[in-house]
Amino acid sequence: MASESAYSFSLTTFSPTGKLVQIEHALAAVQKGSAALGIQATNGVVIATEKKVKSPLVDDSTVERLVSITDGIGMAYAGMGPDFRLLTRKAQKKAQEYYLTYKEEIPVLQLTRAVAKIMQEFTQQGGVRPAGVSLLIIGHDHDGPQLFQVDPSGAYFGWRASAIGKGYQQAKTFLEKRYADDMELEDAVHTALLTLREGFEGR
Repeated sequence: MASESAYSFSLTTFSPTGKLVQIEHALAAVQKGSAALGIQATNGVVIATEKKVKSPLVDDSTVERLVSITDGIGMAYAGMGPDFRLLTRKAQKKAQEYYLTYKEEIPVLQLTRAVAKIMQEFTQQGGVRPAGVSLLIIGHDHDGPQLFQVDPSGAYFGWRASAIGKGYQQAKTFLEKRYADDMELEDAVHTALLTLREGFEGR
């Protein structure tokens, strides 16, 4: 039987163990990216991220780790910045199309589904590769504050708190200990900062 590596260059062929190996490579790129985390509170959502630059000569005002999709929806990433920029443009276009049609902002879940659909389509076409990013999408609509995570496979889930990027496992463990269902925004901000600091000190 062929080894996993025999399937590592094929995006659309499953390995004998049921894996799409290119998606695992995309997840590896995500895990090397700067950390980002989100926390859903009772009265809002917090998103926090590291903003690292590779050189002191880089103008850090040109490095975007968080973007606004609409006035009520934001997005952060871990992984490859160019892929994030592409998905940001597609998400903003989808949000604008929805607004022009219905004259109201797109619901957070609907935007998340649209972005996840784009990412999933990248996993089943020849000549393309999976997006090398995971996303945290936050927002507030008629369903209240919401937090979603989208992975390179196109899978998405709603979370009360989550982390992506370098050190995400330790960050999730820390969040599991700190998170409470009645957490308010101020406590969520404090917890987010503590989680990022824990990640720095744990490296």
